[in-house]
Amino acid sequence: MITRKRLATGACGALLAALAVGLLPTSAAADDGPTATDSPKESPKVELVLDVSGSMRARDIDGQSRMSAAKQAFNEVLDAVPEEVRLGIRTLGADYPGQDRQRGCKDTRQLYPVGPLDRTEAKTAVATLAPTGWTPIGPALLGAAEDLKGGEATKRIVLITDGEDTCAPLDPCVVARDIAAKGIHLVIDTLGLVPDAKTRRQLMCIAEATGGTYTSVHRTEELSGRVRQLVDRAADPVVTPIAAQGAERCADAPTLKPGLYTDRQVIGRHRWYRVDVLPGQELRASVSVSADRAVNDDYGVLLRAVTVHGREIVRGSEAGDGRTDVVSTGLRYPKAELDEGFGDGDAKPAAEVVCLQVSNSFSAPPSVKTTPGMPVELAIDVVDGPASSSDVASFGLGRGWWLLGALALAGFLGGLLWGWLSRWRVAVWRTH
Repeated sequence: MITRKRLATGACGALLAALAVGLLPTSAAADDGPTATDSPKESPKVELVLDVSGSMRARDIDGQSRMSAAKQAFNEVLDAVPEEVRLGIRTLGADYPGQDRQRGCKDTRQLYPVGPLDRTEAKTAVATLAPTGWTPIGPALLGAAEDLKGGEATKRIVLITDGEDTCAPLDPCVVARDIAAKGIHLVIDTLGLVPDAKTRRQLMCIAEATGGTYTSVHRTEELSGRVRQLVDRAADPVVTPIAAQGAERCADAPTLKPGLYTDRQVIGRHRWYRVDVLPGQELRASVSVSADRAVNDDYGVLLRAVTVHGREIVRGSEAGDGRTDVVSTGLRYPKAELDEGFGDGDAKPAAEVVCLQVSNSFSAPPSVKTTPGMPVELAIDVVDGPASSSDVASFGLGRGWWLLGALALAGFLGGLLWGWLSRWRVAVWRTH
């Protein structure tokens, strides 16, 4: 038997569902499928370049050798490679154990060809590696660029090494610049395993030459996580960052258009940038600062939007504790539309200059150099803002206020219905 209590509960549930459907904004129609004129997109190409030189025997990563940590990370990465990625593996220093420098500096070969991935075959090939010889980074990068040549696909080299090149004068930094100058859109990312200062400088130079990234690695999970991230980035590429140089004050700062930018920030210093925002537009900005050297635990990054007169508009901040090498934060600033009737005629409304301040609270041991500054990646976007002031994002909820409004109204009406049913139930009980 259906009791009055169940009836009331069911009525409230139906009311909630009806209100949610009626008040929440409907989703946009699905995009049309690809047309007959769409051309198939080339599969992205990635080559992992692994240092197998003698120094990889050192046992300083999670109690195991650097080589063991690299193999473990590779197995995890190979399991997670997206199907659309064409992946290859190249080694350096894996075959020649002798002292002949000329032979040692030619010791690089493709372990697994760039193409559709057979995970078992690739893992088996990596399992056979043992720390052996020299560190010919320059020749390995030239070989990897040759492995990836051809086509218009996204191309990425991920270099994993624990030491600087031992085959100068073929400077790997110059090699990277030459690769970038060819205009083949090849990015080189570098990962240093427990790097010293000289190795760090060289790997940073290689990465910067092609618009890539540098990461310092001290744990196995850091290595596997970062390599997986870079392979995924090849599958879903981002816009190549544009070099920008922030100023020490807003008045001297460069004006940035929507896009992705890179800069350097000295530990404990500010960087300023300017963005023009028209009435009715919304500024969206985010920043990431990479700890590419040994820093003390407990640090943070702050991104502030202020007016040219110094009044703060909005801010975003994030803190770290030494367990990550990248700290990111962001903010949103919707600029209200002009009042109706204001600015009649053909005059274009003036843009507001928004000053963006990037600050960090990193600190480093006395032995660590503070220059060059740490890598900064700044993303800027300016989009059409909400249709009305009631839609303006507040406390980070944005259009989520629709849901809160629907739930609040549903609760109010549900309470009225429940009260009416309760009073009716009492009245009926008293008549019997």
